[in-house]
Amino acid sequence: MADIDAPVLPEALRLTGRRALVTGASRGIGRAIARMLAARGAAVAVNYATSEGPAHELCDEIIAAGGTAVPVGFDVGDADAVETGFKTVTGALGGLDIVVNNAGISIDALLLRANEEDFDRIQRTNLKGTFLCCKAAARQLLRAKERGRIINLASVVGEQGNVGQAMYAASKAGIIGLTKSLALELASRGATVNAVSPGFIETDMTAASLEGKAREALLGRIPLRRVGTPEEVAHAVAFLASPAGGYITGHVLRVNGGLGL
Repeated sequence: MADIDAPVLPEALRLTGRRALVTGASRGIGRAIARMLAARGAAVAVNYATSEGPAHELCDEIIAAGGTAVPVGFDVGDADAVETGFKTVTGALGGLDIVVNNAGISIDALLLRANEEDFDRIQRTNLKGTFLCCKAAARQLLRAKERGRIINLASVVGEQGNVGQAMYAASKAGIIGLTKSLALELASRGATVNAVSPGFIETDMTAASLEGKAREALLGRIPLRRVGTPEEVAHAVAFLASPAGGYITGHVLRVNGGLGL
């Protein structure tokens, strides 16, 4: 499957022979990441929780382009489901070299209107889900040694905060702390652990906050004066997953147009 932006890639950027799992890959950023990793030569497991149809469609698209992809449905916040799901993935792909923890939800509310149930839902998917998938992947990635990669999706909101997003920000800040700690734990075996921190990206998840005057106000805060695309985030993930990113670990790579500089 060829990368339309770089039809001839240097060896250091190729993922031929690598096996990858992308969580929450049926739509948005996760979908772009799965497509990008497949374009670079990786066999990809496309995880979904409820969007079975779009996940199968993406796998069919990758396969039709000459790549390898399998849909795998499981809830990242359920420990038993994660264990079973990872067994399915490693069985289908013959092992695992790259795990991209992208699955996430956002429920916005000012603190005084926020409720405990929503807080728990966000942490269960975003933070606990990332933790469970990292743990389930660890043995496989340690066997992969210098090919082993964990890439966690953080957020500019987790680094800077945002009005009405305290619950979401807490989950993403936790992911950054988890990333840095796991980078230290796995480094001695050659595996790397990094985070990619997107700014405001054009997806269905952000659509409501990127309309009208809210969009104009946001663009005024972004030095590049535009929102990003899922593909721009996917390029960053693919680089960290590649041999070229092999000496980077514990890093938070910001893909945010300069927001907060």
